[in-house]
Amino acid sequence: MSDGPTTVPSCLFCRIVAGEIPSAEVASSDLAYAFRDLNPVAPTHVLLVPREHIESAATVEARHGDALAEMLVMAQQIARSEGIFDGGYRLVWNVGEDSGNSVPHLHLHLIGGRRMAWPPG
Repeated sequence: MSDGPTTVPSCLFCRIVAGEIPSAEVASSDLAYAFRDLNPVAPTHVLLVPREHIESAATVEARHGDALAEMLVMAQQIARSEGIFDGGYRLVWNVGEDSGNSVPHLHLHLIGGRRMAWPPG
């Protein structure tokens, strides 16, 4: 096990977290980073990523628990600050190619600010 979070130099989201690629930061902590999606599907569309490179929800291990909890708490805080907490919002983890996941770094979509339909997709 390494002393610090692992990153992958070729990973888009690792590079965003490192500040190598610009992003519209929404929130940041020692374990997670949140930024606005470049192709929003709703008035609020924020991506939350762990600072450590975790490929997907399919590769999450028990040791990642603190980072996952931080991402969920951060999502709640952002929903409040965006004014969508009381009305409702959607949290989405896409896992694998068939889900539409295009970046192999765990990320949580926080989507809100409009009425959502069901079923999604």
